[in-house]
Amino acid sequence: MKRHKAVLLRCVLAVIVLIATAAAPTAPVQSEALSTQEFVRLIEDFSEEGGYFFSDNFTSNEDSYLTVVDKMKELGATGGAYIGVGPEQNFTYIAKVRPRIAFIVDIRRQAMIQHLMYKAIFRLSPTRSEFLSRLLSRPVPADKTLTANAPLDKILASYDKTAADNGIYSENLAAIHKTIQQDFKFTLSKEDQASLEYVYRNFRDWGFEVGFEPGGRWGRGRGRGFMRLPNLRELLAQKDLNGKQGNFLATVDDYNFVRGMHQRNLIIPVVGDFSGNKALAAVGAYLRKRKIPVSVFYLSNVEIVLLDWGSLEQYSDFVANVKKLPSNERSLLIRTTFSWYGHPARLPGYSLCTFLQKLPVFLKDFDEGRYQSYRDLIMTHYIAP
Repeated sequence: MKRHKAVLLRCVLAVIVLIATAAAPTAPVQSEALSTQEFVRLIEDFSEEGGYFFSDNFTSNEDSYLTVVDKMKELGATGGAYIGVGPEQNFTYIAKVRPRIAFIVDIRRQAMIQHLMYKAIFRLSPTRSEFLSRLLSRPVPADKTLTANAPLDKILASYDKTAADNGIYSENLAAIHKTIQQDFKFTLSKEDQASLEYVYRNFRDWGFEVGFEPGGRWGRGRGRGFMRLPNLRELLAQKDLNGKQGNFLATVDDYNFVRGMHQRNLIIPVVGDFSGNKALAAVGAYLRKRKIPVSVFYLSNVEIVLLDWGSLEQYSDFVANVKKLPSNERSLLIRTTFSWYGHPARLPGYSLCTFLQKLPVFLKDFDEGRYQSYRDLIMTHYIAP
């Protein structure tokens, strides 16, 4: 009788484990990795021809990017696949979501080159301090109290007192170039090399003041005077709604997670138009084949370009691409919009507004014809921070 009870207990426990496993969000699998050959193949096979955008997105322009991280956690946005657009804000979202794999899809080839630059800097920088040293072409401060676990504010303050060094810049640029071409096996064309130098030089020249640049190479708007946009230092020091710094450089754990993803070649930058016929569709096919659902798709404000500056037909092409992505009831979209739209989710003290939407709800609303303009889109079934 005791033996029967023991067998029955083991069966019950096994069923509980199976149910819990099925219900749990997809967790990051640290042992997964792509070879350098596969990493390069995905970039080359998935990418489209580079397109035009009106700005140099050296950094994010979104001071509200951290306002949604608690809500994302509450809604179970973890594991699976992460898809994003733009520069470094993706690293913070990746650190919070802990995905199995991430794709950064941006219409500008320069964005892809910038992400390869970041990948090289991560590879060469075991610590957060070394990361900033290489990014800004500044020597590591001689402060012996600047330990690996030092608070981010202390690290930033130390680099505030440290000027860029042209010798360090030249050495770092050569090391980044070598790492991309020899270690990552990614061949940089002459145009790519010029783009890499252009991006890296701006981080040296402007340091913590570097930021989003309307006009880019074609007409620099350094003051960004049409609205108050954050620079790199402000983005790094930004706090979440609990008053806690949340950037990927804020903790050793978050930095190491993102660095580990890069080391395993699991953050793949792709050149692609959201409404194009290749990049997002290729990402979707890849994820479907591997049965990895999208946990988070960070859209920023790209939909303004597609829907209000483009056309409903162009936006429909984007939606068709989204439908090709594997998703589930927990899959989330992250959007950011500008203050002049007067969004109800905008919080005091922020120039921009970041909010969420469930991906299945978005597709249902689109099929029902609810989105005839960008304003319709952002005001319908959004989830506020």
